[in-house]
Amino acid sequence: VSGDYSLGLNDLNVSPAELTVHVGDSALMGCVFQSTEDKCIFKIDWILSSGEQAKDEYVLYYYSNLSVPIGRFQNRVQLMGDILCNDGSLLLQDVQEADQGTYTCEIRLKGESQVFKKAVVLHVLPEEPKELMVRVGEMLRMGCVFQSTEVKHVTKVEWIFSGRRAKEEIVFRYYHKLRMSVGYSQSWGHFQNRVNLVGDIFRNDGSIVLQGVRESDGGNYTCSIHLGNLVFKKTIVLHVSPEEPRTLVTPAALRPLVLGGNQLVIIVGTVCATILLLPVLILIVKRTCGNKSLVNSTALVKNTKKTNPGIKEEPCYFESCEGEKNIYSSIIIREVIEEEEPSEKSEATYMTMHPVWPSLRSDRKNSLEKKSGGGMPKTQQAF
Repeated sequence: VSGDYSLGLNDLNVSPAELTVHVGDSALMGCVFQSTEDKCIFKIDWILSSGEQAKDEYVLYYYSNLSVPIGRFQNRVQLMGDILCNDGSLLLQDVQEADQGTYTCEIRLKGESQVFKKAVVLHVLPEEPKELMVRVGEMLRMGCVFQSTEVKHVTKVEWIFSGRRAKEEIVFRYYHKLRMSVGYSQSWGHFQNRVNLVGDIFRNDGSIVLQGVRESDGGNYTCSIHLGNLVFKKTIVLHVSPEEPRTLVTPAALRPLVLGGNQLVIIVGTVCATILLLPVLILIVKRTCGNKSLVNSTALVKNTKKTNPGIKEEPCYFESCEGEKNIYSSIIIREVIEEEEPSEKSEATYMTMHPVWPSLRSDRKNSLEKKSGGGMPKTQQAF
């Protein structure tokens, strides 16, 4: 027996292998028993252990040249190995999240009590996007990997394109030449010189890169990886959106605006001066407006006297009469400014203050009569 194994009392246990796949992909779990003795396999069992609490679940069994998938694995699993060569490898298609766990292969040979066992730990990742979006002119990588625990020689990789209107067209094709360690690849049609193989063929990776995507490239791309009689297929739907309109941008527009030292000083100085002088400007405006209102009010009083000749101005009997006139005039002006009423009302206000002057005049006459001693005639006193 070849490979890493531990010899037990009744069986041979090979160290487990690990395999990671995405939901919807396929996985090839190898189980090959190599021996120098010419003995045939008469029974193969594949069992899944999902966890400590879950019960073991039969996946497939082979007995007397009959292969039977079990339960939810029907139509998704099949033996892909050559039974005559002691190969009981299992192909699991359309992997689901519930398929994650440890798969154990048990091979029994005719006339032997020993059981060959091999375990494969399967890790399941979320599904890769089956639809891709790309813009015109961009570059796109389309993956196509066949996961297997066994080394299988890829004999052929093929990518086929099918558009909405066009017929099927070969995008890329790779052939492995017999007895040579290199292969031959070629792109076809309008994909010529735009498609390159970027995957590692020796790891069952047939991924390609499509450069300079065109609107006509939108459609379905089907990848086929051939490993002898085994064929793995994967389909990708490509959507191509039109190229965005480009705006002409000059290098000067791309450079940020940087202010020089002098410019910055001028701007800061202007702002500071404006802030400092603003209160002064406001005070000057207020005083100018106040002086204009005072002049207009004085002119209003003078016009009132001129336009009303019937109003008699009392004579001045006091030396400080001019001063009183000034005070009197200022009172009239303030009333006109504060009340801002028509000239008629200003005239009425002027008239109401006249009765104050006769009392002052009578007092003045009485004092003069007493000084003269003669007094006034009775007729004048009666008057």
